[in-house]
Amino acid sequence: MAASIEQLLADIWEVEDPVDELKTLNTALLTAPLNSLKETAPGLRLGVIFSLLNTSDREQINLCVSILDRILQALEPVYIAQNFREELQRGLLHPDDSVKILALSQMCESLQKAARTAENPDAVTDFLNSPELLRLIIQCIGGEQLSVAKQAIKAISRIAETKAGLDAIFMGSYLQDLKNVMATDDIVRYRVYELIVEISNASPVSLGYCANSGFISQLITELTGDDILIRATCIETVTALAHSIHGRQYLAQQGVIDKISNMMIGAESDPFSSFYLPGLVKFFGNLAIVDSPQHICEHYPVFLEKVFEMGEGQDPTLNGVALDTLAILASSVEGKQVLQKTGQKFQNLLKKIGHVAKNAPTELRVRCLDAITSILSLPTDQQTDDLLGMTESWFSSLSSQPMELFRSISTQPFTELHCSALRVFAAIADQPWGQKFMINSPGFVEYILDRSVDHDKESKDAKYELVKALVNSNTIADIFGNQHYLRLRAYLREGPYYVRATASVALEGAE
Repeated sequence: MAASIEQLLADIWEVEDPVDELKTLNTALLTAPLNSLKETAPGLRLGVIFSLLNTSDREQINLCVSILDRILQALEPVYIAQNFREELQRGLLHPDDSVKILALSQMCESLQKAARTAENPDAVTDFLNSPELLRLIIQCIGGEQLSVAKQAIKAISRIAETKAGLDAIFMGSYLQDLKNVMATDDIVRYRVYELIVEISNASPVSLGYCANSGFISQLITELTGDDILIRATCIETVTALAHSIHGRQYLAQQGVIDKISNMMIGAESDPFSSFYLPGLVKFFGNLAIVDSPQHICEHYPVFLEKVFEMGEGQDPTLNGVALDTLAILASSVEGKQVLQKTGQKFQNLLKKIGHVAKNAPTELRVRCLDAITSILSLPTDQQTDDLLGMTESWFSSLSSQPMELFRSISTQPFTELHCSALRVFAAIADQPWGQKFMINSPGFVEYILDRSVDHDKESKDAKYELVKALVNSNTIADIFGNQHYLRLRAYLREGPYYVRATASVALEGAE
């Protein structure tokens, strides 16, 4: 295989129109095992492929990109940095975005390997020894194509995984290059913020570099500024910074979390708050995921107040955010207990949620059903009498006839709604009270066992998960009875896609 690839490369030198030869080489490379390429790739003369990128022929460019991508994957980071740095640098200036992405992705992969393996400590340094290369990567953040900018952000993030890279980006002239690119327009400015947050989340040391650069304080200033649209965009970036422990600590120390809480309080008197309020709620919702829901709700009571207010309101957009946030809070037992402490207030909201599940547009109904699934789910090992009583009361609060509500949704011909309703049933299927609701609902067991009502893979899978939850419950045989239990076990054993064989009888008529 090695000899044939070398020969195919040699053949390309000798033809005027190399497209057919490039196709053959590309096929040979894609079918060759990567391990065998690793042995031969360092000896391959790739100059001809790089030179053939200098064309306007789209097919030729795509073939060259595919060939180079495959071969460069087989090379060590140091080898690429030392032997193809200039070619990659030229790739960043190429008018075709696929070539830019190739150059950026290869540098990114090489830097990632180098930063995470002790065997290649010099690869990052080799790339950094070319000042123009890093400068071009930074400039790519300001490019028109988002795909190119994303790859450039990724490459710089990889460079920043080493101290040498952090020093180069934040302690030298490249810092000014970043600021210059940032000044391009609003879109590019937020790309730079995205980069800064990604670097910051890597480690406390990285966060220190980013904080000292002034970018984070600039972001926070924009977040608390008067421009409503900028505020709405900034909150998403600040939320991303809160994904790391040290990022959250920094935001708390800088008083940012308190500021966001105060912004939520001030939103009551702001007629334009609907633009940024969803982002503020999502921020605290994300904090509740990674922190204690009880801690967040107790220290920032306005958060839960806004969630309830948005859920009870008439704005479908705000309804959706409230539902998603409730789903997040209710995903843990601690979060469920926080909601339970609100007493009748949450019971009233559940009535509204049941109404939305029945009457809202399809997309919002699906989000509503997913939230209900999260709210009602209760892990088997945490099913105390108190918690079971809590989820049962919540289910009953959704509607005067909750089983009929979800059965009517599950029989609708829309796959998303059908499956979402089945997931609600699966959420209560391992809870004794849920099983009692099911067995007391006429025809429900027959509906579960009827395979003819599920016509697509997603529906069959959702029904199967419901059956599995029932069969795996310790109480199912007692509540459903042995006959139904054995039929459910048979369904589970047969699998989600089982089709019962039917005998066909041909009758010959006689005169």
